[in-house]
Amino acid sequence: MTELTMTPAAARALHLAAQGMLQPRRAKAVKEDVMAAIRAMGVLQIDTISVVARSPYLVLWSRLGDYDPAWLDQHLAEGRLFEYWAHEACFVPIEHYGLYRHRMLDPSAMGWKYSASWMSERAADVAAVLAHIRANGPTRSSDFERSDGKSGAWWGWKSEKRSLEALFTAGQLMIARRHNFQRVYDLAERVHPAWHDSRLAPLPDTRRELVLQAVKALGVCKAAWIPDYHRTRRPHPDPEQLVAEGALLRASVTGWEAPVYIHPNHGELAQRAAAGDLSASVTTLLSPFDPIVWDRRRALELFGFDYRLECYTPAPKRQYGYFTLPILRRGALVGRVDAKAHRRAGAFEIKSLVLEPGVRTSALFCRDIAAALLRCARWHGCPQVTLTQASPAVFGAQLQAVLAELGTC
Repeated sequence: MTELTMTPAAARALHLAAQGMLQPRRAKAVKEDVMAAIRAMGVLQIDTISVVARSPYLVLWSRLGDYDPAWLDQHLAEGRLFEYWAHEACFVPIEHYGLYRHRMLDPSAMGWKYSASWMSERAADVAAVLAHIRANGPTRSSDFERSDGKSGAWWGWKSEKRSLEALFTAGQLMIARRHNFQRVYDLAERVHPAWHDSRLAPLPDTRRELVLQAVKALGVCKAAWIPDYHRTRRPHPDPEQLVAEGALLRASVTGWEAPVYIHPNHGELAQRAAAGDLSASVTTLLSPFDPIVWDRRRALELFGFDYRLECYTPAPKRQYGYFTLPILRRGALVGRVDAKAHRRAGAFEIKSLVLEPGVRTSALFCRDIAAALLRCARWHGCPQVTLTQASPAVFGAQLQAVLAELGTC
């Protein structure tokens, strides 16, 4: 393929197409679509904050629309997914287990996720936890009663929880399933009996494959964006070498100094993007841990959207809110919503909605945003949408009127 040149808008369209976010789905989602979406992303990040649906479920909703969140849990319990440290804690297709096995075999390189001193100094306690699981089967942290009467380090985790997590990072335990979103741990050989380390590829091959997977998931990718996707460590494979081997394609984006890389599987999509034939028409809300926005630098360079999650920022210092959801509208990130689902009351509260500076609004724009808010609210089981504050205020008034017209305010 001749090296392509595309506009920034075309690069965004190619990225969204690779992420399954270019155009709305026409067919109602089925269980297998959950796996297809995760395979397209490569990884699905896990987070426990639940002011709205927990992040992995919300990321899937953005791509699939109405679907049954239980499908994700079922895929994990059925062994089609596993959990491990990828970008962060993630659900990953089981066929990619070998890409992370090197991390399990060198857990001391995993930073705070593993404590070598704990494993050596509390070896007897760790062995007791392992023996309990071997004898009693899948186990939750809550199956162990706290005996020290106090909180400690590692978020106040009791000793058994620390041992469970260290054994998980070292690959001796895996997550068999989740119960009320709590991890259920079991021996790795029982959760994934098909795996044997004789199947493990050399580390350089694994690093190469992770680069290819990141570029494929991102659609169009600067070299500087690649390591963040799987949080890989140096040495990083040179994408130019992969171009020379024919494993990647190189292109340029108007106004960008650095080249971009494209997976050959997206070659036809890239041609269409460069020709202006990819049209983004999805309008939806995104999780803060959606691959589209989880890399702040990439979101800024690709979309001109400066996004930072503020749930860990003291409340008086927050600019936009605790858990703001970026608004994706027809290929652009146009604003953010601070929302809370009051499930028992059936109300989806929009505490604040802020549009990006310079965003042009229209009647269609307003209806797109209102429809996305309503779809998200209904998926949460909240037929009522309440809007407390919006900026600019004139848009808030327009949005309020459309929501009232739709019967949700």
